[in-house]
Amino acid sequence: MRVLIVGATSSLAQTLIPLLCGSCDVLTAGRSGCAIELDLASPHIEIPAGIDCVVNMAAAFGGKTFSDSLQAMNVNVLGLMKLCHASAKAGAKHLVHVSSIFSDLASDSPFFGAYALSKRHSEDVAQYCAREFRLPVAVLKPSQIYGVGERFRKHQPFLYAIIDKAERNEDIDLFGSNDPLRNFIHVQDVARIVSAAIAMRIEGAYPCVNPCNVSYSQIAAAAISAFDSRSRVRFLKDKPDIPSNGFACDETLFRLVDCFPRITMAQGMQMEAAHRGRVS
Repeated sequence: MRVLIVGATSSLAQTLIPLLCGSCDVLTAGRSGCAIELDLASPHIEIPAGIDCVVNMAAAFGGKTFSDSLQAMNVNVLGLMKLCHASAKAGAKHLVHVSSIFSDLASDSPFFGAYALSKRHSEDVAQYCAREFRLPVAVLKPSQIYGVGERFRKHQPFLYAIIDKAERNEDIDLFGSNDPLRNFIHVQDVARIVSAAIAMRIEGAYPCVNPCNVSYSQIAAAAISAFDSRSRVRFLKDKPDIPSNGFACDETLFRLVDCFPRITMAQGMQMEAAHRGRVS
């Protein structure tokens, strides 16, 4: 099977590629550092013939400015439409689009922004293109992805700030009296699930979230244990509460591909501690 990974320099792609290389001929595509130069923001996109599956992991994450919002819509929505068209034109047999569970957020959620909006529209585009171009499409919607090493810090800065404090034996301060929930899924779990979805050529849209939401204090406790730290967790009750952003787990995708998330937050923290040479 020939698989084209778009956005191949992403952390998820870099974890997925080694899993595929044993059974697939993998081609990489992206704006730089890849076998094929491909930018979803470009007016015209082409992919080579003979590709069995196109996997889209490219994304613009938005920001606070209007230009950031426009870029998110241009890359995540219009870029996907161009990629679907190019894939169908090249005779690809399957397309896997990695979206985000944030697309399911209510519009009035404090966590709903340009990124979530663009991902919501990208899923509509994927379903539209699947019908119009007769292209089998799978949409996978992971929650917040984390993993081992610095490359994950950019998108999960608070999580890695907790890890840093635990490593340095510093107290971990949490704002407010609420112990907010989050849903993190380890990159290795997501990569295994995406690999299985490619192999089985599944179609449809599916959530891909960790079966267990975790609270900030649980994350901190996992980090403290992993680093054998003397850090303490303190709630600063004079500060504003931080709202929760957990997600209910739908196991449909996991059962369909017979692949479930298996790395707990405690295990993830232990892996990070081992990476930093600080095993408890």
